[in-house]
Amino acid sequence: MYSRRGLPWDPYISGALAGLLAVASVALLGKFFGASTTFARLGGALESSVLPQHVQTLSYFQKYPFKMDWQLMFLVGITAGAFLASVWSRTFRLTLFPDMWKHRFGTSPVKRSITAFIGGILAAFGARMAGGCPSGHGLSGLMQMSISGYISLICFFLGGIIIARVLYGRRDEA
Repeated sequence: MYSRRGLPWDPYISGALAGLLAVASVALLGKFFGASTTFARLGGALESSVLPQHVQTLSYFQKYPFKMDWQLMFLVGITAGAFLASVWSRTFRLTLFPDMWKHRFGTSPVKRSITAFIGGILAAFGARMAGGCPSGHGLSGLMQMSISGYISLICFFLGGIIIARVLYGRRDEA
């Protein structure tokens, strides 16, 4: 998060605010953070517009049909909030290629698109296979003092560090 001058917000304040939001979500709505089910539901809704008879045969989409619910609003809020915060702090910039990507892989839109698409599929598949995403297992799991939440968050971080090292190398190689 960034302040009005484009400097980072204090991470302790940002973390405390996120924690208060999580507690308020549980206290007021009885809902823990999570988002991966909504992405799967959106995929099913998109597929329904092309092959509705196929989606109707899939047990997953019978169990989790598309609906306008708190998780969808959570995702809309995250997206809108991030956009507004970056505009407010004057740090918003639209770019097709992050600087680290350009340095390591160049500016091919085809390579970037294919990589993003495959990465998105792997992330969604992993989240569904695990029964939830990092926000669901990690943040909500930690809030409940769940051993599985701690283990999953450690694994998310380790996996992210390993993949970042494989893709981008060490910082001093740049």
